[in-house]
Amino acid sequence: MSNYSAPIQDMQFVLRELAGLEDIQQLPGYDEVSPDLVEAILEEASKFASGVLAPLNIPGDREGARWAHGEVLTASGWKDAYKQFTEAGWTALACDPEYGGQGLPKLVSTAVMEMWKSANMAFSLCPMLTNGAIESLMYRGTPEQKSMYLPKMVSGQWTGTMNLTEPQAGSDLAAVRTRAEPQGDGTYRIFGQKIFITYGEHDLTDNIVHLVLARLPDAPEGVKGISLFAVPKFLVNPDGSLGARNDVHCVSIEHKLGIHASPTCVLALGDKGGAIGTLVGEPNRGLEYMFIMMNEARFAVGMEGLALSERAYQHALGYAKDRVQGTEAGVRGGEKVAIIRHPDVRRMLMSMKSQTEAMRALAYVVGAATDKAHHDPDPVVRAREQAFVDLLIPVVKGWSTENSIEIASTGVQVHGGMGYIEETGAAQHLRDARITTIYEGTTAIQANDLIGRKIAREDGVTVKAVIAEMRAVVDALKVRKGEAFAAQANSLGAGVDALESAVAYILATYPTDIKAASVGSVPFLKLFGIVAGGWQMARAALVAQQRLDEGHADADFFRAKIITAHFYAEHVLSQAAGLAHTVRNGAASALELSEDLF
Repeated sequence: MSNYSAPIQDMQFVLRELAGLEDIQQLPGYDEVSPDLVEAILEEASKFASGVLAPLNIPGDREGARWAHGEVLTASGWKDAYKQFTEAGWTALACDPEYGGQGLPKLVSTAVMEMWKSANMAFSLCPMLTNGAIESLMYRGTPEQKSMYLPKMVSGQWTGTMNLTEPQAGSDLAAVRTRAEPQGDGTYRIFGQKIFITYGEHDLTDNIVHLVLARLPDAPEGVKGISLFAVPKFLVNPDGSLGARNDVHCVSIEHKLGIHASPTCVLALGDKGGAIGTLVGEPNRGLEYMFIMMNEARFAVGMEGLALSERAYQHALGYAKDRVQGTEAGVRGGEKVAIIRHPDVRRMLMSMKSQTEAMRALAYVVGAATDKAHHDPDPVVRAREQAFVDLLIPVVKGWSTENSIEIASTGVQVHGGMGYIEETGAAQHLRDARITTIYEGTTAIQANDLIGRKIAREDGVTVKAVIAEMRAVVDALKVRKGEAFAAQANSLGAGVDALESAVAYILATYPTDIKAASVGSVPFLKLFGIVAGGWQMARAALVAQQRLDEGHADADFFRAKIITAHFYAEHVLSQAAGLAHTVRNGAASALELSEDLF
Protein backbone atom coordinates (compact mmCIF):
# COMPACT_ATOMS: atom_id res chain seq x y z
CA MET A 1 0.00 0.00 0.00
CA SER A 2 1.44 3.41 -0.93
CA ASN A 3 0.79 7.04 -0.18
CA TYR A 4 0.37 9.63 -2.91
CA SER A 5 2.86 12.44 -3.29
CA ALA A 6 2.16 14.99 -6.02
CA PRO A 7 5.07 15.16 -8.51
CA ILE A 8 5.34 18.91 -8.06
CA GLN A 9 8.85 19.24 -9.47
CA ASP A 10 7.83 17.63 -12.75
CA MET A 11 4.56 19.58 -12.81
CA GLN A 12 6.46 22.84 -12.35
CA PHE A 13 8.93 21.89 -15.07
CA VAL A 14 6.15 21.13 -17.56
CA LEU A 15 4.20 24.26 -16.62
CA ARG A 16 7.20 26.54 -17.06
CA GLU A 17 9.32 24.94 -19.73
CA LEU A 18 6.89 23.13 -22.03
CA ALA A 19 3.43 24.65 -21.57
CA GLY A 20 4.70 28.23 -21.35
CA LEU A 21 3.25 29.43 -18.05
CA GLU A 22 5.01 32.75 -18.48
CA ASP A 23 3.16 33.35 -21.77
CA ILE A 24 -0.17 32.46 -20.13
CA GLN A 25 0.52 34.95 -17.37
CA GLN A 26 0.74 37.69 -20.00
CA LEU A 27 -2.79 37.07 -21.28
CA PRO A 28 -5.53 39.56 -20.37
CA GLY A 29 -7.03 38.78 -16.97
CA TYR A 30 -4.08 36.74 -15.73
CA ASP A 31 -1.72 39.57 -14.77
CA GLU A 32 -1.93 38.68 -11.06
CA VAL A 33 -1.05 35.03 -11.64
CA SER A 34 2.56 35.24 -10.49
CA PRO A 35 5.00 32.31 -10.30
CA ASP A 36 4.89 32.54 -6.50
CA LEU A 37 1.09 32.29 -6.53
CA VAL A 38 1.15 29.23 -8.80
CA GLU A 39 3.78 27.57 -6.61
CA ALA A 40 1.68 28.25 -3.49
CA ILE A 41 -1.45 26.83 -5.15
CA LEU A 42 0.36 23.63 -6.14
CA GLU A 43 1.84 23.21 -2.67
CA GLU A 44 -1.54 23.64 -0.96
CA ALA A 45 -3.27 21.37 -3.45
CA SER A 46 -0.59 18.75 -2.88
CA LYS A 47 -1.17 18.88 0.88
CA PHE A 48 -4.93 18.51 0.43
CA ALA A 49 -4.55 15.68 -2.06
CA SER A 50 -2.13 13.65 0.04
CA GLY A 51 -3.55 14.58 3.45
CA VAL A 52 -7.32 14.52 2.88
CA LEU A 53 -8.27 12.77 -0.36
CA ALA A 54 -5.67 10.02 -0.73
CA PRO A 55 -6.35 8.43 2.69
CA LEU A 56 -10.02 7.98 1.67
CA ASN A 57 -9.23 6.26 -1.63
CA ILE A 58 -8.91 2.63 -0.52
CA PRO A 59 -11.50 2.80 2.29
CA GLY A 60 -13.95 4.46 -0.10
CA ASP A 61 -13.36 1.74 -2.67
CA ARG A 62 -14.08 -0.95 -0.07
CA GLU A 63 -17.16 0.69 1.41
CA GLY A 64 -18.60 2.17 -1.78
CA ALA A 65 -21.67 4.37 -2.21
CA ARG A 66 -24.98 2.99 -0.89
CA TRP A 67 -28.53 3.39 -2.21
CA ALA A 68 -31.60 3.15 0.03
CA HIS A 69 -35.15 4.25 -0.80
CA GLY A 70 -34.09 6.74 -3.43
CA GLU A 71 -31.30 8.27 -1.36
CA VAL A 72 -27.57 7.77 -1.88
CA LEU A 73 -25.09 7.80 0.97
CA THR A 74 -21.46 8.43 0.09
CA ALA A 75 -18.62 6.55 1.76
CA SER A 76 -17.42 7.43 5.25
CA GLY A 77 -15.38 10.63 5.30
CA TRP A 78 -16.69 11.84 1.93
CA LYS A 79 -18.98 14.57 3.32
CA ASP A 80 -16.31 16.02 5.57
CA ALA A 81 -13.73 15.93 2.76
CA TYR A 82 -16.14 17.67 0.39
CA LYS A 83 -16.87 20.32 3.01
CA GLN A 84 -13.15 20.98 3.39
CA PHE A 85 -12.78 20.98 -0.38
CA THR A 86 -15.39 23.71 -0.88
CA GLU A 87 -14.30 25.78 2.13
CA ALA A 88 -10.77 25.86 0.71
CA GLY A 89 -12.15 27.26 -2.56
CA TRP A 90 -10.98 24.41 -4.78
CA THR A 91 -14.29 24.23 -6.67
CA ALA A 92 -13.89 27.85 -7.81
CA LEU A 93 -10.30 27.70 -9.04
CA ALA A 94 -10.77 28.36 -12.77
CA CYS A 95 -14.33 29.73 -12.67
CA ASP A 96 -15.44 33.23 -13.67
CA PRO A 97 -14.96 35.80 -10.87
CA GLU A 98 -18.38 37.27 -11.75
CA TYR A 99 -19.93 34.22 -10.12
CA GLY A 100 -17.46 33.81 -7.28
CA GLY A 101 -14.66 32.05 -9.13
CA GLN A 102 -10.96 32.73 -8.80
CA GLY A 103 -10.39 33.13 -12.54
CA LEU A 104 -7.14 31.18 -12.70
CA PRO A 105 -5.81 29.82 -16.00
CA LYS A 106 -6.90 26.44 -17.29
CA LEU A 107 -3.23 25.46 -17.26
CA VAL A 108 -2.97 25.91 -13.49
CA SER A 109 -6.26 24.14 -12.80
CA THR A 110 -5.08 21.27 -15.02
CA ALA A 111 -2.15 20.57 -12.71
CA VAL A 112 -4.40 20.77 -9.65
CA MET A 113 -6.96 18.50 -11.32
CA GLU A 114 -4.28 15.88 -11.82
CA MET A 115 -3.65 15.83 -8.08
CA TRP A 116 -7.32 15.27 -7.19
CA LYS A 117 -7.61 12.43 -9.68
CA SER A 118 -4.39 10.72 -8.59
CA ALA A 119 -5.30 11.01 -4.93
CA ASN A 120 -8.90 9.85 -5.24
CA MET A 121 -10.48 9.45 -8.66
CA ALA A 122 -13.91 8.52 -7.30
CA PHE A 123 -14.09 11.73 -5.26
CA SER A 124 -12.79 13.90 -8.12
CA LEU A 125 -15.64 12.92 -10.43
CA CYS A 126 -18.14 15.06 -8.52
CA PRO A 127 -16.41 18.44 -8.99
CA MET A 128 -15.41 17.40 -12.51
CA LEU A 129 -19.04 17.04 -13.63
CA THR A 130 -19.98 20.23 -11.82
CA ASN A 131 -17.30 22.15 -13.69
CA GLY A 132 -18.63 20.85 -16.99
CA ALA A 133 -22.17 21.93 -16.11
CA ILE A 134 -20.84 25.35 -15.12
CA GLU A 135 -19.17 25.68 -18.53
CA SER A 136 -22.40 24.89 -20.38
CA LEU A 137 -24.45 27.35 -18.34
CA MET A 138 -21.77 30.02 -18.67
CA TYR A 139 -21.84 29.85 -22.47
CA ARG A 140 -25.49 29.05 -23.18
CA GLY A 141 -27.52 29.65 -20.01
CA THR A 142 -30.06 32.45 -19.70
CA PRO A 143 -29.31 35.36 -17.33
CA GLU A 144 -31.88 33.89 -14.94
CA GLN A 145 -30.26 30.45 -15.02
CA LYS A 146 -26.83 31.94 -14.47
CA SER A 147 -27.87 34.02 -11.47
CA MET A 148 -29.92 31.17 -10.01
CA TYR A 149 -27.38 28.35 -10.37
CA LEU A 150 -23.83 29.51 -11.04
CA PRO A 151 -22.86 31.21 -7.74
CA LYS A 152 -23.79 28.14 -5.72
CA MET A 153 -22.30 25.70 -8.22
CA VAL A 154 -19.05 27.66 -8.35
CA SER A 155 -18.88 27.73 -4.55
CA GLY A 156 -19.59 24.01 -4.41
CA GLN A 157 -22.81 24.47 -2.42
CA TRP A 158 -24.58 22.73 -5.28
CA THR A 159 -23.21 20.21 -7.77
CA GLY A 160 -24.05 19.51 -11.41
CA THR A 161 -24.48 16.50 -13.66
CA MET A 162 -24.65 15.60 -17.34
CA ASN A 163 -27.73 13.51 -18.28
CA LEU A 164 -27.23 12.12 -21.77
CA THR A 165 -27.75 8.44 -22.32
CA GLU A 166 -30.72 6.13 -21.83
CA PRO A 167 -31.10 2.34 -21.67
CA GLN A 168 -31.92 1.99 -25.39
CA ALA A 169 -29.50 4.67 -26.59
CA GLY A 170 -26.02 4.03 -25.23
CA SER A 171 -23.65 6.32 -27.15
CA ASP A 172 -26.24 6.82 -29.91
CA LEU A 173 -27.78 10.06 -28.68
CA ALA A 174 -30.01 10.21 -31.75
CA ALA A 175 -32.04 7.52 -29.97
CA VAL A 176 -32.79 9.65 -26.90
CA ARG A 177 -36.53 9.47 -26.03
CA THR A 178 -36.82 11.64 -22.92
CA ARG A 179 -39.49 14.23 -23.70
CA ALA A 180 -40.09 17.80 -22.57
CA GLU A 181 -43.59 19.28 -22.56
CA PRO A 182 -43.89 23.10 -22.49
CA GLN A 183 -46.10 24.49 -19.72
CA GLY A 184 -46.71 27.93 -21.17
CA ASP A 185 -44.91 29.74 -18.36
CA GLY A 186 -41.35 29.25 -19.56
CA THR A 187 -40.96 25.90 -17.82
CA TYR A 188 -41.15 22.35 -19.13
CA ARG A 189 -42.16 19.02 -17.64
CA ILE A 190 -39.56 16.35 -18.35
CA PHE A 191 -40.40 12.64 -18.65
CA GLY A 192 -37.91 9.82 -19.16
CA GLN A 193 -35.10 7.76 -17.70
CA LYS A 194 -31.35 8.42 -17.75
CA ILE A 195 -28.62 5.92 -16.95
CA PHE A 196 -24.94 6.10 -15.99
CA ILE A 197 -25.36 9.47 -14.25
CA THR A 198 -22.25 10.10 -12.18
CA TYR A 199 -23.14 11.67 -8.82
CA GLY A 200 -26.74 11.93 -10.00
CA GLU A 201 -27.74 11.54 -6.36
CA HIS A 202 -25.62 11.97 -3.22
CA ASP A 203 -25.53 13.46 0.26
CA LEU A 204 -22.70 15.96 -0.24
CA THR A 205 -24.84 19.01 -1.07
CA ASP A 206 -28.42 20.26 -0.68
CA ASN A 207 -29.10 20.53 -4.39
CA ILE A 208 -27.98 19.01 -7.71
CA VAL A 209 -28.46 20.78 -11.04
CA HIS A 210 -29.03 18.20 -13.77
CA LEU A 211 -28.40 19.18 -17.41
CA VAL A 212 -30.77 16.89 -19.31
CA LEU A 213 -31.10 16.10 -23.01
CA ALA A 214 -34.76 15.76 -24.07
CA ARG A 215 -37.05 16.23 -27.06
CA LEU A 216 -39.74 18.85 -27.53
CA PRO A 217 -43.09 17.69 -28.97
CA ASP A 218 -42.36 19.16 -32.43
CA ALA A 219 -38.67 18.21 -32.52
CA PRO A 220 -37.22 16.70 -35.70
CA GLU A 221 -35.87 13.16 -35.59
CA GLY A 222 -32.27 12.37 -34.74
CA VAL A 223 -29.66 14.52 -33.07
CA LYS A 224 -31.10 17.68 -34.64
CA GLY A 225 -34.15 17.35 -32.42
CA ILE A 226 -32.47 17.31 -29.01
CA SER A 227 -32.77 20.21 -26.56
CA LEU A 228 -30.99 20.86 -23.28
CA PHE A 229 -32.76 21.57 -19.99
CA ALA A 230 -31.67 22.56 -16.50
CA VAL A 231 -33.53 20.37 -14.02
CA PRO A 232 -32.68 20.89 -10.32
CA LYS A 233 -33.16 18.22 -7.68
CA PHE A 234 -34.97 20.84 -5.59
CA LEU A 235 -36.82 23.73 -7.20
CA VAL A 236 -35.38 27.14 -6.40
CA ASN A 237 -37.53 29.95 -5.01
CA PRO A 238 -37.21 33.53 -6.33
CA ASP A 239 -35.16 34.50 -3.27
CA GLY A 240 -32.68 31.67 -3.97
CA SER A 241 -33.89 29.38 -1.20
CA LEU A 242 -34.79 25.77 -1.91
CA GLY A 243 -38.40 24.92 -2.62
CA ALA A 244 -40.22 21.66 -3.29
CA ARG A 245 -38.51 18.41 -4.27
CA ASN A 246 -38.51 18.09 -8.05
CA ASP A 247 -39.76 14.96 -9.77
CA VAL A 248 -36.33 13.49 -10.48
CA HIS A 249 -35.33 10.48 -8.41
CA CYS A 250 -32.54 7.93 -8.23
CA VAL A 251 -34.08 4.47 -8.60
CA SER A 252 -30.80 2.53 -8.30
CA ILE A 253 -27.02 2.78 -8.49
CA GLU A 254 -24.79 0.54 -10.54
CA HIS A 255 -22.49 -2.16 -9.12
CA LYS A 256 -19.27 -1.52 -10.99
CA LEU A 257 -15.83 -2.99 -11.61
CA GLY A 258 -14.16 0.07 -10.06
CA ILE A 259 -14.70 3.60 -8.73
CA HIS A 260 -17.01 2.04 -6.13
CA ALA A 261 -17.27 5.22 -4.07
CA SER A 262 -18.64 7.22 -7.01
CA PRO A 263 -22.42 6.70 -7.28
CA THR A 264 -23.43 5.89 -10.87
CA CYS A 265 -27.17 6.48 -10.88
CA VAL A 266 -30.27 5.53 -12.80
CA LEU A 267 -32.50 8.61 -12.72
CA ALA A 268 -36.26 8.58 -13.30
CA LEU A 269 -37.73 11.91 -14.39
CA GLY A 270 -41.46 12.52 -14.32
CA ASP A 271 -42.83 9.47 -12.52
CA LYS A 272 -44.99 11.76 -10.38
CA GLY A 273 -46.24 14.30 -12.88
CA GLY A 274 -43.10 15.61 -14.56
CA ALA A 275 -39.76 17.06 -13.53
CA ILE A 276 -39.74 20.84 -13.86
CA GLY A 277 -36.96 22.21 -16.04
CA THR A 278 -36.01 25.28 -18.03
CA LEU A 279 -34.61 25.39 -21.56
CA VAL A 280 -30.89 26.10 -21.92
CA GLY A 281 -30.25 28.17 -25.05
CA GLU A 282 -32.33 27.59 -28.16
CA PRO A 283 -34.59 24.61 -28.93
CA ASN A 284 -33.10 21.63 -30.78
CA ARG A 285 -29.50 22.70 -30.18
CA GLY A 286 -29.00 20.67 -27.02
CA LEU A 287 -26.36 18.31 -28.34
CA GLU A 288 -24.31 21.25 -29.58
CA TYR A 289 -24.51 22.82 -26.12
CA MET A 290 -23.82 19.56 -24.35
CA PHE A 291 -20.61 19.24 -26.35
CA ILE A 292 -19.31 22.27 -24.45
CA MET A 293 -19.62 20.19 -21.31
CA MET A 294 -18.53 17.01 -23.06
CA ASN A 295 -15.27 18.48 -24.39
CA GLU A 296 -14.46 19.70 -20.89
CA ALA A 297 -15.25 16.23 -19.58
CA ARG A 298 -13.22 14.49 -22.30
CA PHE A 299 -10.15 16.48 -21.40
CA ALA A 300 -10.77 15.75 -17.71
CA VAL A 301 -11.12 12.02 -18.39
CA GLY A 302 -7.83 12.14 -20.24
CA MET A 303 -6.41 13.65 -17.06
CA GLU A 304 -7.81 10.64 -15.19
CA GLY A 305 -5.70 8.41 -17.43
CA LEU A 306 -2.62 10.47 -16.60
CA ALA A 307 -3.45 10.65 -12.89
CA LEU A 308 -4.10 6.94 -12.44
CA SER A 309 -0.88 6.18 -14.33
CA GLU A 310 1.05 8.41 -11.92
CA ARG A 311 -0.56 6.76 -8.90
CA ALA A 312 0.08 3.25 -10.24
CA TYR A 313 3.70 4.18 -10.99
CA GLN A 314 4.30 5.56 -7.50
CA HIS A 315 2.70 2.45 -6.00
CA ALA A 316 4.83 0.08 -8.08
CA LEU A 317 8.03 2.07 -7.48
CA GLY A 318 7.52 2.01 -3.72
CA TYR A 319 6.90 -1.73 -3.74
CA ALA A 320 9.89 -2.45 -6.00
CA LYS A 321 12.20 -0.58 -3.63
CA ASP A 322 10.97 -2.50 -0.59
CA ARG A 323 10.36 -6.02 -1.92
CA VAL A 324 13.50 -8.16 -1.52
CA GLN A 325 13.54 -11.21 -3.77
CA GLY A 326 16.26 -12.99 -5.75
CA THR A 327 19.85 -12.04 -6.44
CA GLU A 328 20.99 -9.49 -8.95
CA ALA A 329 21.49 -10.77 -12.51
CA GLY A 330 25.15 -11.42 -13.31
CA VAL A 331 26.25 -11.36 -9.66
CA ARG A 332 27.23 -14.90 -8.60
CA GLY A 333 26.62 -15.73 -4.97
CA GLY A 334 25.31 -12.25 -4.28
CA GLU A 335 22.90 -11.28 -1.55
CA LYS A 336 19.20 -11.03 -2.20
CA VAL A 337 18.22 -7.61 -3.48
CA ALA A 338 15.16 -5.43 -3.82
CA ILE A 339 13.38 -6.30 -7.04
CA ILE A 340 14.10 -2.82 -8.43
CA ARG A 341 17.59 -4.24 -9.17
CA HIS A 342 16.13 -6.76 -11.66
CA PRO A 343 16.38 -5.66 -15.33
CA ASP A 344 12.80 -6.37 -16.33
CA VAL A 345 11.40 -4.61 -13.27
CA ARG A 346 13.47 -1.56 -14.16
CA ARG A 347 12.17 -1.77 -17.73
CA MET A 348 8.58 -1.87 -16.48
CA LEU A 349 9.10 1.07 -14.14
CA MET A 350 10.77 3.12 -16.86
CA SER A 351 7.91 2.31 -19.22
CA MET A 352 5.41 3.55 -16.63
CA LYS A 353 7.44 6.65 -15.81
CA SER A 354 8.25 7.72 -19.37
CA GLN A 355 4.70 7.36 -20.68
CA THR A 356 3.26 9.15 -17.67
CA GLU A 357 5.61 12.09 -18.15
CA ALA A 358 4.80 12.19 -21.87
CA MET A 359 1.06 12.27 -21.14
CA ARG A 360 1.51 15.02 -18.56
CA ALA A 361 3.48 17.18 -20.97
CA LEU A 362 0.95 16.79 -23.79
CA ALA A 363 -2.07 17.43 -21.55
CA TYR A 364 -0.58 20.56 -19.99
CA VAL A 365 0.37 21.92 -23.43
CA VAL A 366 -3.25 21.46 -24.51
CA GLY A 367 -4.39 23.16 -21.29
CA ALA A 368 -2.21 26.17 -22.11
CA ALA A 369 -3.56 26.28 -25.66
CA THR A 370 -7.08 26.40 -24.22
CA ASP A 371 -6.15 29.52 -22.27
CA LYS A 372 -4.79 31.13 -25.43
CA ALA A 373 -7.87 30.11 -27.41
CA HIS A 374 -10.10 31.87 -24.89
CA HIS A 375 -8.02 34.89 -23.87
CA ASP A 376 -5.46 35.90 -26.50
CA PRO A 377 -6.33 39.36 -27.86
CA ASP A 378 -5.50 38.33 -31.44
CA PRO A 379 -8.44 36.51 -33.12
CA VAL A 380 -6.06 34.74 -35.49
CA VAL A 381 -4.15 33.28 -32.54
CA ARG A 382 -7.39 32.31 -30.79
CA ALA A 383 -8.61 30.44 -33.87
CA ARG A 384 -5.27 28.67 -34.35
CA GLU A 385 -5.04 27.61 -30.71
CA GLN A 386 -8.66 26.42 -30.67
CA ALA A 387 -7.99 24.26 -33.72
CA PHE A 388 -4.98 22.77 -31.93
CA VAL A 389 -7.10 22.06 -28.83
CA ASP A 390 -9.87 20.48 -30.91
CA LEU A 391 -7.34 18.25 -32.67
CA LEU A 392 -5.57 17.11 -29.52
CA ILE A 393 -8.46 16.57 -27.09
CA PRO A 394 -9.37 13.16 -28.63
CA VAL A 395 -5.70 12.20 -28.34
CA VAL A 396 -5.38 13.34 -24.72
CA LYS A 397 -8.58 11.50 -23.86
CA GLY A 398 -8.12 8.32 -25.91
CA TRP A 399 -4.36 7.78 -25.73
CA SER A 400 -3.99 8.67 -22.05
CA THR A 401 -6.84 6.45 -20.92
CA GLU A 402 -5.75 3.46 -23.02
CA ASN A 403 -2.26 3.93 -21.60
CA SER A 404 -3.59 4.04 -18.05
CA ILE A 405 -5.01 0.53 -18.33
CA GLU A 406 -1.70 -0.80 -19.62
CA ILE A 407 0.32 1.15 -17.04
CA ALA A 408 -1.90 0.11 -14.13
CA SER A 409 -1.69 -3.49 -15.35
CA THR A 410 2.10 -3.18 -15.46
CA GLY A 411 1.93 -1.93 -11.88
CA VAL A 412 0.14 -5.13 -10.89
CA GLN A 413 2.86 -7.10 -12.71
CA VAL A 414 5.60 -5.33 -10.76
CA HIS A 415 3.88 -6.50 -7.57
CA GLY A 416 3.74 -10.07 -8.86
CA GLY A 417 1.18 -12.24 -7.10
CA MET A 418 0.75 -9.59 -4.42
CA GLY A 419 -0.59 -7.23 -7.06
CA TYR A 420 -3.54 -9.53 -7.67
CA ILE A 421 -4.52 -9.34 -4.02
CA GLU A 422 -6.76 -6.41 -3.17
CA GLU A 423 -5.01 -5.64 0.11
CA THR A 424 -1.96 -4.18 -1.65
CA GLY A 425 -4.10 -1.61 -3.48
CA ALA A 426 -2.42 -2.08 -6.88
CA ALA A 427 -5.48 -3.77 -8.36
CA GLN A 428 -7.71 -0.79 -7.56
CA HIS A 429 -5.81 1.42 -9.99
CA LEU A 430 -6.41 -1.10 -12.77
CA ARG A 431 -10.11 -1.46 -11.89
CA ASP A 432 -10.58 2.30 -11.69
CA ALA A 433 -8.73 2.91 -14.96
CA ARG A 434 -10.91 0.50 -16.92
CA ILE A 435 -13.85 2.91 -17.17
CA THR A 436 -11.78 5.78 -18.51
CA THR A 437 -11.63 4.44 -22.07
CA ILE A 438 -15.45 4.28 -22.05
CA TYR A 439 -16.34 7.49 -20.22
CA GLU A 440 -17.45 10.43 -22.41
CA GLY A 441 -17.19 8.40 -25.60
CA THR A 442 -15.24 5.21 -26.15
CA THR A 443 -11.78 5.22 -27.69
CA ALA A 444 -13.30 4.42 -31.08
CA ILE A 445 -15.61 7.43 -30.78
CA GLN A 446 -12.61 9.64 -29.99
CA ALA A 447 -10.65 8.12 -32.87
CA ASN A 448 -13.47 8.54 -35.39
CA ASP A 449 -13.87 12.15 -34.28
CA LEU A 450 -10.12 12.63 -34.72
CA ILE A 451 -9.86 11.31 -38.27
CA GLY A 452 -13.20 12.71 -39.46
CA ARG A 453 -14.08 16.03 -37.86
CA LYS A 454 -10.55 17.02 -36.84
CA ILE A 455 -8.45 15.89 -39.82
CA ALA A 456 -10.43 15.00 -42.94
CA ARG A 457 -13.01 17.78 -42.62
CA GLU A 458 -10.36 20.52 -42.58
CA ASP A 459 -8.12 18.74 -45.09
CA GLY A 460 -5.42 18.18 -42.48
CA VAL A 461 -4.52 21.85 -42.05
CA THR A 462 -3.99 21.74 -38.28
CA VAL A 463 -2.37 18.31 -38.11
CA LYS A 464 0.09 19.31 -40.84
CA ALA A 465 1.03 22.39 -38.83
CA VAL A 466 1.63 20.21 -35.76
CA ILE A 467 3.79 17.83 -37.80
CA ALA A 468 5.87 20.81 -38.94
CA GLU A 469 6.45 21.75 -35.28
CA MET A 470 7.50 18.18 -34.56
CA ARG A 471 10.03 18.26 -37.41
CA ALA A 472 11.53 21.45 -35.99
CA VAL A 473 12.20 19.59 -32.75
CA VAL A 474 13.80 16.71 -34.69
CA ASP A 475 16.12 19.24 -36.31
CA ALA A 476 17.00 20.66 -32.88
CA LEU A 477 17.84 17.17 -31.62
CA LYS A 478 20.20 16.54 -34.52
CA VAL A 479 22.53 19.37 -33.53
CA ARG A 480 22.86 18.13 -29.94
CA LYS A 481 25.71 15.77 -29.17
CA GLY A 482 25.32 12.54 -27.26
CA GLU A 483 23.74 9.11 -27.64
CA ALA A 484 20.47 10.13 -25.99
CA PHE A 485 19.85 12.92 -28.48
CA ALA A 486 20.90 10.85 -31.49
CA ALA A 487 18.47 8.12 -30.44
CA GLN A 488 15.66 10.62 -30.00
CA ALA A 489 16.37 12.30 -33.33
CA ASN A 490 16.24 8.93 -35.11
CA SER A 491 13.16 7.62 -33.30
CA LEU A 492 11.18 10.84 -33.32
CA GLY A 493 12.08 11.47 -36.95
CA ALA A 494 10.88 7.99 -37.90
CA GLY A 495 7.77 8.48 -35.76
CA VAL A 496 6.91 11.76 -37.48
CA ASP A 497 7.41 10.08 -40.87
CA ALA A 498 5.03 7.32 -39.78
CA LEU A 499 2.45 9.81 -38.55
CA GLU A 500 2.67 11.85 -41.74
CA SER A 501 2.18 8.77 -43.90
CA ALA A 502 -0.86 7.74 -41.85
CA VAL A 503 -2.34 11.23 -42.14
CA ALA A 504 -1.82 11.14 -45.90
CA TYR A 505 -3.66 7.80 -46.06
CA ILE A 506 -6.59 9.16 -44.06
CA LEU A 507 -6.87 12.29 -46.18
CA ALA A 508 -6.79 10.21 -49.37
CA THR A 509 -9.13 7.45 -48.17
CA TYR A 510 -11.73 9.07 -45.90
CA PRO A 511 -13.65 10.96 -48.62
CA THR A 512 -14.27 7.81 -50.69
CA ASP A 513 -14.10 4.91 -48.20
CA ILE A 514 -14.95 5.89 -44.63
CA LYS A 515 -14.96 2.27 -43.48
CA ALA A 516 -11.41 1.67 -44.66
CA ALA A 517 -10.21 4.82 -42.91
CA SER A 518 -12.21 4.13 -39.76
CA VAL A 519 -10.99 0.60 -39.20
CA GLY A 520 -7.55 2.06 -38.53
CA SER A 521 -8.77 5.02 -36.50
CA VAL A 522 -7.87 3.63 -33.07
CA PRO A 523 -4.38 2.52 -34.16
CA PHE A 524 -4.02 6.00 -35.68
CA LEU A 525 -5.02 7.66 -32.42
CA LYS A 526 -2.44 5.56 -30.57
CA LEU A 527 0.17 6.43 -33.21
CA PHE A 528 -0.63 10.13 -32.86
CA GLY A 529 -0.41 9.93 -29.07
CA ILE A 530 2.91 8.10 -29.09
CA VAL A 531 4.49 10.54 -31.53
CA ALA A 532 3.00 13.60 -29.80
CA GLY A 533 4.31 12.24 -26.50
CA GLY A 534 7.74 11.74 -28.06
CA TRP A 535 7.61 15.31 -29.37
CA GLN A 536 7.06 16.61 -25.84
CA MET A 537 9.67 14.31 -24.30
CA ALA A 538 12.21 15.52 -26.85
CA ARG A 539 11.37 19.13 -26.03
CA ALA A 540 11.84 18.28 -22.34
CA ALA A 541 15.24 16.70 -23.01
CA LEU A 542 16.41 19.73 -24.98
CA VAL A 543 15.41 22.08 -22.18
CA ALA A 544 17.01 19.80 -19.61
CA GLN A 545 20.32 19.80 -21.45
CA GLN A 546 20.19 23.58 -21.72
CA ARG A 547 19.68 23.86 -17.96
CA LEU A 548 22.58 21.48 -17.35
CA ASP A 549 24.77 23.59 -19.63
CA GLU A 550 23.78 26.61 -17.55
CA GLY A 551 24.88 24.84 -14.38
CA HIS A 552 21.40 24.64 -12.87
CA ALA A 553 21.26 23.36 -9.28
CA ASP A 554 18.73 20.58 -10.05
CA ALA A 555 21.21 18.59 -12.12
CA ASP A 556 19.89 15.18 -11.05
CA PHE A 557 16.34 16.09 -12.13
CA PHE A 558 17.49 17.29 -15.55
CA ARG A 559 19.70 14.27 -16.15
CA ALA A 560 16.73 12.07 -15.28
CA LYS A 561 14.65 13.93 -17.86
CA ILE A 562 17.16 13.14 -20.58
CA ILE A 563 17.41 9.48 -19.56
CA THR A 564 13.63 9.11 -19.47
CA ALA A 565 13.25 10.73 -22.89
CA HIS A 566 15.94 8.38 -24.24
CA PHE A 567 14.03 5.37 -22.92
CA TYR A 568 10.79 6.64 -24.44
CA ALA A 569 12.49 6.99 -27.81
CA GLU A 570 13.83 3.43 -27.80
CA HIS A 571 10.91 1.60 -26.17
CA VAL A 572 7.77 3.57 -27.04
CA LEU A 573 8.41 5.62 -30.19
CA SER A 574 9.67 2.46 -31.85
CA GLN A 575 6.04 1.29 -32.09
CA ALA A 576 5.11 4.08 -34.51
CA ALA A 577 6.09 2.39 -37.76
CA GLY A 578 4.05 -0.72 -37.01
CA LEU A 579 0.96 1.32 -36.13
CA ALA A 580 1.29 3.35 -39.33
CA HIS A 581 1.50 0.10 -41.31
CA THR A 582 -1.74 -1.06 -39.68
CA VAL A 583 -3.49 2.23 -40.51
CA ARG A 584 -2.44 2.06 -44.17
CA ASN A 585 -2.84 -1.69 -44.78
CA GLY A 586 -5.20 -3.14 -42.20
CA ALA A 587 -8.56 -2.40 -43.77
CA ALA A 588 -8.86 -5.46 -46.00
CA SER A 589 -8.20 -8.03 -43.26
CA ALA A 590 -10.52 -6.27 -40.82
CA LEU A 591 -13.37 -5.77 -43.27
CA GLU A 592 -13.62 -7.73 -46.53
CA LEU A 593 -11.48 -10.74 -45.52
CA SER A 594 -13.30 -11.13 -42.21
CA GLU A 595 -16.80 -11.25 -43.74
CA ASP A 596 -16.91 -15.06 -43.56
CA LEU A 597 -15.79 -15.15 -39.93
CA PHE A 598 -18.63 -13.25 -38.24
